[in-house]
Amino acid sequence: MNSSSTRKWFAFTTQEIILMAMLAAVNAVITIYISPINKMLSSVGGPIATSTTTGVYMIYGLLAYYIIRKPGTAVVTFAIGGTIQALSGPVYGIAACFVAAACYMVIAEGIFALYRHKRWNAGVMMLVGGAMVPLWFLFAANMFGYTAWAPSVLVIALIVRILSGVVLCGLLTKVLGDALVKTGLLRRFAVGTKA
Repeated sequence: MNSSSTRKWFAFTTQEIILMAMLAAVNAVITIYISPINKMLSSVGGPIATSTTTGVYMIYGLLAYYIIRKPGTAVVTFAIGGTIQALSGPVYGIAACFVAAACYMVIAEGIFALYRHKRWNAGVMMLVGGAMVPLWFLFAANMFGYTAWAPSVLVIALIVRILSGVVLCGLLTKVLGDALVKTGLLRRFAVGTKA
């Protein structure tokens, strides 16, 4: 890797790092409040109903990427998020925090690299939101015993989670990001000059 490409990765300003940390912290708080909702959904509709909230857990990393638009944004943001969640005593265990974060960052970085960090429309954001789901689902199925579910439930749960990622992560990221741009709060970030 030459020096010019090295500079592109992880060359973040203080403001960008603060933004990534803030979004990761907000996600940790949201995760705490969404747990009771998931318990209710589970009692009503089992694993398929609970799968509807999947996109909410990933949005902070994708929103950071949409705003900052630099390689490595997903790595840093999801790493911070995973660490905060691990320190907050997660219901699903510390390992799950880091494995999920790793799955999300690998997929997000890979897809944005394919587009050379130049495509930020709703279609791309929805693609990334949905694509971040299957890899983590594969790990989660083995970590949490999803493999004991009936095959039809497993397939439907995966489809619902992907759709949740598309809508509640990908599309919502685009909507929130554009709404924040209109407020003028993001004028010092890439999205404020390129949206």
